[in-house]
Amino acid sequence: MNNSVPILEICSLSVSIGGKQVCRDLNLALQPGERWGLLGLNGVGKTSLLHTLGGVRAFDAGEILVDGQALSAIPRRQLAQRLGMMLQDSDEAFPSSVMEAAFIGRHPHLNAWEWEGARDEAIARAALAAVGLAGFEARSTATLSGGERRRVALAALLVQDPQLMLLDEPVNHLDVHHQIGALDLLAKLAREQSKTLLMVLHDVNLAVRYCDKVLLLFGDGETLQGEAGELLTEANLQRLYQHPMRRVQTDGGAFFYPE
Repeated sequence: MNNSVPILEICSLSVSIGGKQVCRDLNLALQPGERWGLLGLNGVGKTSLLHTLGGVRAFDAGEILVDGQALSAIPRRQLAQRLGMMLQDSDEAFPSSVMEAAFIGRHPHLNAWEWEGARDEAIARAALAAVGLAGFEARSTATLSGGERRRVALAALLVQDPQLMLLDEPVNHLDVHHQIGALDLLAKLAREQSKTLLMVLHDVNLAVRYCDKVLLLFGDGETLQGEAGELLTEANLQRLYQHPMRRVQTDGGAFFYPE
């Protein structure tokens, strides 16, 4: 796996927002099938960095490559077939049916003025079933709970079927049962289809459980990246969250809790 061309390569990247440095001279390579967690305090720039990597926000210096090609040089429709984003906010300006919301993921795969066909409908129905929303197809998104809208957003990403998934708080608004279900599903895609995941997570224990690599944003442009098992330590997490953290080892693995 490590001998393949990185699906996403970040070269000497510097990003800032409102005069605040998010990252400085960041170098990173994401390989097919890897599961990355992006961690840091509120306001440190996790969403801004994710948007930058998705090509929807400018950066100060450096280069971003997707499949070895400059991000800026890839036509948007072609890029959307390889890279998909699940944004932090799942609210819609105009309500639609759940099926219509899921169909959004098919747009990069359709020609201009082409309507969704039977195959597209089957893909959307399978994605909605995978997130526990079978039977919701005709429901208006305006009638859904926050957690249900979040799962519709995940279904739309599954319908898009990109190899690189950038997910901003994918389990936001979800209860524990649906958090585990969603992350189990994403981990399965990484394992069985070599999908690459970069996920903003607020629960460090979910990162311990589901990420093999992590990128830590400390603020003022300082970052740390590498194997989750090596970097998720009491000392690093206390520095990251500016709060004492303790590690507990159990038969099922390690977890952290704040003092």
